[in-house]
Amino acid sequence: MTDGPLIVQSDKTLLLEVDHERAQECRKAIAPFAELERSPEHVHTYRLTPLGLWNARAAGHDAEQVVNTLLSYSRYAVPHALLVDVAETMARYGRLRLDRDETHGLLLSSNDRPVLEEVLRAKRVKPMLGRRITELSVVVHPSERGNLKQALLKIGWPAEDFAGYVDGEAHAIALEQDGWSMRPYQEEAVDSFWHGGSGVVVLPCGAGKTIVGAAAMARARATTLILVTNTVSARQWKDELVRRTSLTEDEIGEYSGTKKEIRPVTIATYQVMTTRRKGVYSHLELFDAKDWGLVVYDEVHLLPAPIFRMTADLQARRRIGLTATLIREDGREGDVFSLIGPKRYDAPWKDIEAQGYIAPADCVEVRVTLPDGERFAYATAEPDERYRLAACTAAKTGLVEDLVARHRGEPTLVIGQYLDQLDELGERLGAPVIKGETRVKERERLFNAFRHGEIDLLVVSKVANFSVDLPSAAVAIQVSGSFGSRQEEAQRLGRLLRPKKDGRTARFYAIVSRDTVDADFAQHRQRFLAEQGYAYRIVDADDIATA
Repeated sequence: MTDGPLIVQSDKTLLLEVDHERAQECRKAIAPFAELERSPEHVHTYRLTPLGLWNARAAGHDAEQVVNTLLSYSRYAVPHALLVDVAETMARYGRLRLDRDETHGLLLSSNDRPVLEEVLRAKRVKPMLGRRITELSVVVHPSERGNLKQALLKIGWPAEDFAGYVDGEAHAIALEQDGWSMRPYQEEAVDSFWHGGSGVVVLPCGAGKTIVGAAAMARARATTLILVTNTVSARQWKDELVRRTSLTEDEIGEYSGTKKEIRPVTIATYQVMTTRRKGVYSHLELFDAKDWGLVVYDEVHLLPAPIFRMTADLQARRRIGLTATLIREDGREGDVFSLIGPKRYDAPWKDIEAQGYIAPADCVEVRVTLPDGERFAYATAEPDERYRLAACTAAKTGLVEDLVARHRGEPTLVIGQYLDQLDELGERLGAPVIKGETRVKERERLFNAFRHGEIDLLVVSKVANFSVDLPSAAVAIQVSGSFGSRQEEAQRLGRLLRPKKDGRTARFYAIVSRDTVDADFAQHRQRFLAEQGYAYRIVDADDIATA
């Protein structure tokens, strides 16, 4: 027994004592291979998963390093079975590899014949393979490179991909660092991505993921396809690229609902790419429209299924995914790993905050009680109607007015899901409302007015969750959300995390109806932020004035 900060348990959970003097050192040591699950005040819970361990292997960590880390920091003896399991799980990664051979093209090979025989007989793998070349190698059709990696991951034998990348069509792109410089973590992120060839960079909202994308483009010096969440985001990317790189406006095309420009750098929205006509995704042809040297996936955690399918065909292109959280509510993190690439860089939110690059935030959950009439209506409603009733209670409206008045003069966002609720709030507050039906030009006008201080209050729907740069926003009041979505909660807080000129703390209010599914969903929504070290204070609506 030693005085380490970590307790390693046989169920593959790791308990980290936060107040221990070596806790920070331990946190950094286990971060490459352990996934943070919960982080209340005193003990944080991590878990060892196959995907986490394979991510570590892909990043260059071996089983010996992981085992030594666990032994070094553990307070008690580490269960022997767990150490064996770690070693065996990590040894699965790379036992199969994809290589390119001058004579036969793409090959799946192994140094372990029984493993190869096992996967050759797997139903989902067998159709993707061609003729056997040797006892230890088999031909793979080039178009199946991504599908094969996806299938192998699902049967527990992830392949290491050494087949390389085509350079794509060359195009001169350089960073122009006039009056600014890349932050150390941004440089580390780009180096990690480039060394690995393809993969995902995880950085907090407001930490400059667009700069990382631009720097990756400058490394590739090739035609680039950038996929983004919406048209506003596409135009923000274009503005940032013109400002930060040697690219001119004429070199950057927008491929959206209103424009169909294909240029050396083309920015396309997920929405237009996944539009179907008569069952056909006609715009997915954009993936083949140019000899792309790099594909950038912004907000990669939102990647729609049709884009996954096209990405399976893009394995010879370098690919970088950018996100604040790899959480996918559909559980398809494994597809991101196999088709975009492993996690190459991950910076905890609080680490970036400690360096002064994102603003500190005070998270407050304000609880309201449904009035008697609404409480009865809720109790007798069908289950699928209950969240709307709880989320849209009139009790929230007055509270929002009080909070807006309390922060008058500070740039404030009121955020929700239900449009009738947002329209009512916009009317009561005398504030403009931005929602899905708001024209792109009007959205841009209102966002610009907010950025420049001409207006200091906006009511927004989930269209503002992602990739909308509002650096001045200092207060957010959330009245409803997409049920229990952790990624949405993270993105909404992220709207506030650009550093403030006066160094002030951002305020994030989540208004929740107690004794309802609204409270249950809120608890789930807050999990990711709690894992990042953000603690929610809970106050009653009647006590908010003193909170």
